[in-house]
Amino acid sequence: MNAILRKAAATWLAMVMSALLVACGGSGGGPGGFFGGLPAGGGEQGGGGAPPDPATPQPSPPNILFVIMDDVGVDQMASFGYGGNTPPPMPNIDAVADAGIRFRNTWSMPECSPGRAAFFVGRYPLRTGMYQALGPNDLANSQLSPHDVTVPKLLKAAGYDSAMFGKFHLAGPEHNAAGNTTPAQLGWDYFYGWVGGLPGSIDTSAGGVHDAGEPQACGFYPHHFAGSCSYADNTCENMAQPALSEDSSGLQCLTKGGIFVKDHVCGQPLPQGVALDFSKENAYYVSPLVIVENGKAEEVPLTDPRARGYRTTIETDAAVRWIRSRPANKPWMATVSYSAAHTPWQHAPKRLSPQTSPHLSGNILDCGNTVAGRVIQNQMTEAMDTEFGRLMVETGLAQRGEGGHLAYDPQASNTVVVIVGDNGTLGYAAKLPFDPTLAKGTSYQTGVWVPLIVAGPQVAQPGREVEHMVNSVDLFQFFGELAGVDARKAVPRTIDGVGLLPYLRDVGAASLRSINFTQSGMNLQADGGSNGPCVMNRNAAANPPAGGSCTQIPTAKSVCEDNGGVWWGGGYTDASVVPNGGTGYVRCWEVNKAIHLADPSAPKVSILPESSAAIRDPKFKIVRNTVTDYDAVTNTAVTLATEELYEVDQSKGTPRLEDPAGKDLLKQPPLSDEARSAYVALKDKLDDLLASEPDCPGDGNKDGVVDAKDEGNWHEIARDWGLSSVYDFVVAGVLDGRTDAADGQIVAQNLGKTCPKSHGVY
Repeated sequence: MNAILRKAAATWLAMVMSALLVACGGSGGGPGGFFGGLPAGGGEQGGGGAPPDPATPQPSPPNILFVIMDDVGVDQMASFGYGGNTPPPMPNIDAVADAGIRFRNTWSMPECSPGRAAFFVGRYPLRTGMYQALGPNDLANSQLSPHDVTVPKLLKAAGYDSAMFGKFHLAGPEHNAAGNTTPAQLGWDYFYGWVGGLPGSIDTSAGGVHDAGEPQACGFYPHHFAGSCSYADNTCENMAQPALSEDSSGLQCLTKGGIFVKDHVCGQPLPQGVALDFSKENAYYVSPLVIVENGKAEEVPLTDPRARGYRTTIETDAAVRWIRSRPANKPWMATVSYSAAHTPWQHAPKRLSPQTSPHLSGNILDCGNTVAGRVIQNQMTEAMDTEFGRLMVETGLAQRGEGGHLAYDPQASNTVVVIVGDNGTLGYAAKLPFDPTLAKGTSYQTGVWVPLIVAGPQVAQPGREVEHMVNSVDLFQFFGELAGVDARKAVPRTIDGVGLLPYLRDVGAASLRSINFTQSGMNLQADGGSNGPCVMNRNAAANPPAGGSCTQIPTAKSVCEDNGGVWWGGGYTDASVVPNGGTGYVRCWEVNKAIHLADPSAPKVSILPESSAAIRDPKFKIVRNTVTDYDAVTNTAVTLATEELYEVDQSKGTPRLEDPAGKDLLKQPPLSDEARSAYVALKDKLDDLLASEPDCPGDGNKDGVVDAKDEGNWHEIARDWGLSSVYDFVVAGVLDGRTDAADGQIVAQNLGKTCPKSHGVY
């Protein structure tokens, strides 16, 4: 396995360093990018610029602080003109937005992993094979490849050190030879966080203290009692009864990494039935931390204090330590990839959420209740903002002004701050007027419209807003622009981004995009497998049961249940599932078949699209969905593709959003000449884009040719690993999750073949 990693690293280094040196005129900057007039948007997007005079001192490349918010769509952002009646307080992020640029028309992908992949490789899901959130069954073909040129690899030739803190969720650890070292394989010098990404489920036993008869819905004892707080190192401290204005006894102890036992005194025997269990994950407070440095991974056990504590604080602490350790003469990029405010919803410490926490009392203290969850998500988002403010202050990027507000001067340091959401908000938490039924996981505005903030010394006229279309893939090229690297010249693959730097420098810059695009689908699993069905909002108490929707986004039973769903896949346990001997169901259409056969009068569940894509111009938008459902007449599955056309905008307060029942222009003929023209043009571009990445069997490293490199790579992987890799090709219509002789035959049969060129659509 190590031999595979060494060879992949050597192959990448030889390829990319050569390309970067040509593009940059040598290491550490050159005639492209921010320092030398990179063409607007890069590549074919604009004109050129003269190289700088060698005798003129060039500015140092800026440091980059990249902050990712999880499941925080634009609908949450009062500073963008939205937020509904109860926006989460975000004073620190707002302060940075006021000193920078708000990009108010930014799309990401409908789910987290493909959105994050877009940031870091600048390519759409149709090129990476990553269409939905990565799960434990997804093959290497749906993960970022070791041959991908990621942002940290791109910036390495410009002298940057790169680190990531928090949620990774781009590759591995399952079905990947690199396992927990995937952050190093993909170019990061240092990683401190969670490779799999998602927080675990809430431990309703609160560390083994509470049995099934007294479940703790939020993972901690919620009342204010005296007791003991025990730690994994066998130490213990007595806790007095806290004031009602403070966190509960259980949360205070959990925040410090311990387990609370009410009415217990240290040194005395534990109450009957209590067995402290430090081996259980507990959402945001107990997580299996991974630290990757010098290519080696340290897997921190749950009993280690480093793996215990509030996750947002752990992420911030690690970032502060690393940034403060940077040498003054070397540029850095720190990605703080916050887990918040992704489910499972679980309270943050009150000290981090002073404005929202007063609303968390009484029956609101229920992390399994979706109504309460909306308030808890606000609290988690406020806590993230508080820790972001501490990050800025403790790294010297900002100060505290009078009254404690964040005093941020973008001219005071050579650091660019970028803040973005990875996808739209989860439906339960979406703010009006955004539609909770067309939220995260869909290609509708609520699912893909995200906040993007950029601040730094390069921004002309801070405090302004840009309404032009921006895509998450544009950040890849933007980071290259900042470092002086022309990404289009440096990367031997199609790049879908167009950059952002002209918007920073030129207040009147024209739009670099004529279209915007987003896409989702199912990731590749062995032998055509998929995530199991998860049914949301079905009224099981009705007779017959009614309503609800089915999705295959949740990666496992626990994730389905953490998001308020009922798992219908293998190992189902909910009584509302139509029983089939415990086998469970594979696809959502099978759920409807089971419902119909059990009771033909029972309404079916609606099925979220298995694949979806959307494209827009400044005014109109096409949404194309593909759904497979059960047809009772033929007693089989039927796949239906639909298209919808909308007029959309991003007006503050009252944006023009989609409504399939009432605003689909294709259901309201006749179309105006303007709408018809836009529809034809957008449909042609959508078809062109979806067909723009030709398949090339045998080209596992995607360098455009099947050659001896592919032969060598396949041979080494098959010999040393043998399981899922980018050299596992489709044989007899499926991927089998093994890199074996059958895949070697694919390479041999195509040896010497030059692959068809892919192309972008802008």
